[in-house]
Amino acid sequence: MDGASGSSRVIGATAFVLHTYPFRETSLIVEAFTHRYGRVAWVARGARRPGSALRGALLPFQPMSASWGGRGELRTLHKVEWLGGMPPLAATPLVCGLYLNELLLKLLRREDPHERVFDCYSEAIALLAGGAGISATLRRFERELLREIGYALVLEHEAQTGEPIDPQRQYEYRIGSGPVALDGAQRVGDGIELRGQSLLDFAADRFTDPHSVQESKLLTRRVLAHYLGEQPLHTRELLHALRGSSRAQD
Repeated sequence: MDGASGSSRVIGATAFVLHTYPFRETSLIVEAFTHRYGRVAWVARGARRPGSALRGALLPFQPMSASWGGRGELRTLHKVEWLGGMPPLAATPLVCGLYLNELLLKLLRREDPHERVFDCYSEAIALLAGGAGISATLRRFERELLREIGYALVLEHEAQTGEPIDPQRQYEYRIGSGPVALDGAQRVGDGIELRGQSLLDFAADRFTDPHSVQESKLLTRRVLAHYLGEQPLHTRELLHALRGSSRAQD
């Protein structure tokens, strides 16, 4: 596949639909995430017609094989084949899936390959569909996404001294730097205060301690908000509403 200014033809690339919206009278614009080519945008011509072969195949959270071509950032989608094997998402897992999609749309540039992120996304969708713990699934994905786009969380050593994190100490996580051990009035005021144990649990994929789960959530939320800047996460509002009515752990 050539760059955005060139011409290309891709056949049978594994992809997921992230978002669609109407285009002209009968077509769709499709934002997709592919294994080899990163985030791409397609025109699915005629996809809104009742008899379109594309109409029933452009399903969110379902792996597909896609073929497309053309010039510029907006390519023409030629063919889609559903690869199957993924149960549909519903209720809170559905909103969580939409949250993952929104992160990808806002944090990844088009045509910037991220194969590791694609694998993490596919795994996260499968876990959500299979009823796995929502908090653990979201935190793993957020951590890996931040790592792959160059904003890796520092979880196992102190930012200023390089010393290993002490599970018994309190730390202030400073975005762009990492955790700094708290001693007296050292806190700078804009960091995230959390336990050393929470940092180590997050690094080791341990999501059994409710305190660690809550602090890991606070950490990723604040770090993501920093790198998103002025871009709000609309799916966060939906998750908050669900949490308020059913105590969902997002």
